Amino acid sequence: MPRSARLVVSLDAPSPSTGFDTAPCLTSGPASRLLVQRDDAELIVRELAGWAPVSTIRFPAPWPRGFGSWAVSPAADLAVFAGRHGLRAVDRAGHVRWELRHRCWAGCAGHTDVAGYADDRDHRYSDSGSVAFAADGKLVWAHVRGPSADADTGQDGAEEWLVLDAADGTVLDRAATGTAAAGSVHVPHPDPGQMGLSIGEGQDGAPLRWGRWDGRRLAVDAFGGADRVLLAVSPSGDRLLTVTHDQDTLAVHRTADGSVTATLDADAVPPHPAAEEDTEDDETRAYFDYEGGFVDEDTLVVGTAESDEEFGPGRHWLVDPASMRLLDRLAYPVEVSGPPRALGDGTWYTVSAAGGALLVWAL
Repeated sequence: MPRSARLVVSLDAPSPSTGFDTAPCLTSGPASRLLVQRDDAELIVRELAGWAPVSTIRFPAPWPRGFGSWAVSPAADLAVFAGRHGLRAVDRAGHVRWELRHRCWAGCAGHTDVAGYADDRDHRYSDSGSVAFAADGKLVWAHVRGPSADADTGQDGAEEWLVLDAADGTVLDRAATGTAAAGSVHVPHPDPGQMGLSIGEGQDGAPLRWGRWDGRRLAVDAFGGADRVLLAVSPSGDRLLTVTHDQDTLAVHRTADGSVTATLDADAVPPHPAAEEDTEDDETRAYFDYEGGFVDEDTLVVGTAESDEEFGPGRHWLVDPASMRLLDRLAYPVEVSGPPRALGDGTWYTVSAAGGALLVWAL
């Protein structure tokens, strides 16, 4: 019997969404809740009190969408854009707070202005890094192609993980990742001194790095070999959720050492009910999405939407993180699209079928 999801609120997107890189998202922390969307010229941040919009901040973007990623501080007073050639921090007034240049992800000798590469295919579709704020907003973590402009490590083009002072962009420490990224995503931890970095190397794998900053030194561990995509951190920070690069197996890890405590294989997921009986087994076999997380400390929500799309609406599932037992399939009162994205506070959200709103759910 499916488990019913209750609609908490529907939040309209600040701007029309025209594709993956303009889709809105929600961030939720102990002291803030933000609805964020990147459009062609700016990063739009809508502050929420409870679930009610209270103010909208617009950070002018230094380069067109599709040329990098972004992060916004928990207080929504600073946005950092990660581009092909560097990082740029912009405040609420639209002023550049600081900038850090690094070697180009597209491999060029360097550009000083976006006009020099805006029409270049190699730059638009190049490899890339990412950036994130620590939970308290005082640190910025950045995955860049090193060395950055303030250092000469002798490792031309090697990838680096930086910890920076969010106030002025000072690099506090750096470490080589030992990777060859096509792209990356940061996954914050409740402790400002810890951060996860999930790196995609295309068909070659998905190395996971875990960083710890003690105020003086950045220490980096490799969790899960080269085959684990980091999806989420539990609200307590004690556990991590990953999925294998081939999307076959979910795992819960101890944050302390990365050890696996329980796993769930995609074979436990039944075929989509709309699949034809005479369809080959390997064509109906479900696999997990590269999204999912902790609804709360004791409940996971994950999806098989990508593998389901050939047959009909994507399915979402509740999982017990202690045993990694499949609990229930979720049933929604309205049509949703894409995977679920958990907020860790007892809720998760999906995109409406039309793509113009975010739908927040609870059990």
